[in-house]
Amino acid sequence: MKHLPIWRDANQLLLEVEQAVRNFPRYHKYSVGTDLRKQSMGIVRLISRAYQAEGDRRQQVRRLVFAVDDLKVLIQLTKELRAFANFSQFQRISQLAVSVGKQSGSWLKKL
Repeated sequence: MKHLPIWRDANQLLLEVEQAVRNFPRYHKYSVGTDLRKQSMGIVRLISRAYQAEGDRRQQVRRLVFAVDDLKVLIQLTKELRAFANFSQFQRISQLAVSVGKQSGSWLKKL
C-alpha cells in the first residue's frame, strides 16, 4: 500500500495532526484534539480495509469518504476555536485532508 498516494497523504495527515495536537492548549488537547487524532487514525484504517477488501470494497470506500468529510468539519471547528498554533499549521492539515478527500472520491467513482 505504500505506493498509493492516498496512503502516503493519509499518513502525512495523521502525522501533522499528531504534531498539531501536541501543541494545543490543554482544554482543546483533550476535547477536539482527541477527536482529530481518532478521526485521522480511523481514515488510515479505512484506507487499509478498503485496499484489502474485495467483496465490499465500494462500501469501505464510501465509509472512507464520509470519514474524510467528518474530519474536514473537525478541522474547521478546531480553527474556529483557535486551537492551532498558527494559520500555516491549519493550512497544511486542511490541504492534506482535501487531497485525501479528492482521492477517496475518485476511488469511489472508479468503483
